Amino acid sequence: MAHQLGHEDGRTLISAEHGDAAQQGRASLISVSFNFINSIIGSGIIGLPYALNQAGLPLGLLLLVAVAVITDYSIILLIKGGNMSESSSYQALAHSAFGYPGFLLVSLLQFLYPFIAMVSYNITAGDTLTKVFQRIPGVGPDHMLAERHFVISMATILVMLPLSLPRHIGQLGKVSLLSMVLTLIIFLVVMLRAVTLGPQILPTEDAWVFGKLNAIQAVGVLSFTFICHHNSFLIYRSLEQPTLTNWLRVTHMSVGFSTIVSAAFAVAGYTTFTGNTQGDLFENYCRKDDLVTFGRFCFGLSIMTTFPLECFVTREVVSNVFYKRELSTMEHVGVTLLILTLSLTLSLLYDCLGLVMELNGILSAIPMIFIIPSACFLKLSPGRWFQSEKLLPTAVLLAGVFLMVTGLTTSGLFPQDCSHGDEPFYCNASNTTPPS
Repeated sequence: MAHQLGHEDGRTLISAEHGDAAQQGRASLISVSFNFINSIIGSGIIGLPYALNQAGLPLGLLLLVAVAVITDYSIILLIKGGNMSESSSYQALAHSAFGYPGFLLVSLLQFLYPFIAMVSYNITAGDTLTKVFQRIPGVGPDHMLAERHFVISMATILVMLPLSLPRHIGQLGKVSLLSMVLTLIIFLVVMLRAVTLGPQILPTEDAWVFGKLNAIQAVGVLSFTFICHHNSFLIYRSLEQPTLTNWLRVTHMSVGFSTIVSAAFAVAGYTTFTGNTQGDLFENYCRKDDLVTFGRFCFGLSIMTTFPLECFVTREVVSNVFYKRELSTMEHVGVTLLILTLSLTLSLLYDCLGLVMELNGILSAIPMIFIIPSACFLKLSPGRWFQSEKLLPTAVLLAGVFLMVTGLTTSGLFPQDCSHGDEPFYCNASNTTPPS
């Protein structure tokens, strides 16, 4: 890839007249890389051990690396396409390549991905915080604070709604740093329990097989975790010197670091519980484990502080598609309430996090990672589709179509079971009690 684009290494991508924000960038490579890493390593990391459970440990790790490499490549294609079409956003790029239908498709996907993520955050908050509250003296399984529907509703009304109402995302500037710190704490808790708890739980029969039939569904979960394309243009334009050379460095550093952390987290979680690993890893730990209770609290807080960022994206898409102007105060509040009400309702009706992550990855993340960047690049590039420099984008596009079709098929044929609030069987055995 680098040798194909090398002649533009010192040139600014995306011309200034179509993306004057590029000239306003003041962020260093390290700062931009930090923001990019934070956009990749988010709350979706909790589902990575589940992806290994579906695919098998060796094949799952190979798929994780493959998704990371394709993510890295497609991000470069995205900005490259923006340069060719003089577009400064994902929607503008799709419009340049495929007209208004392309704009509508990307807008739909950019709405669906964060919206379904909001649903998954609600589900996770309910599963996680109910267990935290039950560690409070006097709060038993029948207490109101142990009811996930009540907890999700109160978290939405008291925390997520107020944080989602500001007009400008800059007002949540400290959330990114807080989220990274909380994710680091969660990572340390999972790693520690892999060492102390893992040896006490017998591996399941198929724990170490190379691959499993649900590997395609695992790609959906992995894509859900790695997708960062919806804010790639914004991050690119924040560079002090937005050249291809600098963008390559940022992308490679960010995706590379995220891959290492994600793989370590996935392996630690999966090897602890093997075939019992659930979509929400914290569902696997015992309720009386106080260290994990602290980890659950950190994760619940991380979920609630990340949720508003997704709401900002969905609200902006609604504004761009239906209003085509800045929302009035009443419209702003009304759209926010409608989005939060819909996400709350869906999370109360359906509570299987693993399937939600799979479908979001298959329906939203795979098209935005595999299909659309490649299709835009191929459409905007001069010459025939099967020239040598177009072979790899074509292969990525076809792989994305294959993964979407087979992923939806296997999700329907092999639905995954999940449980909420049930104490895992190994927590009741004398040889599997978590260490204090």
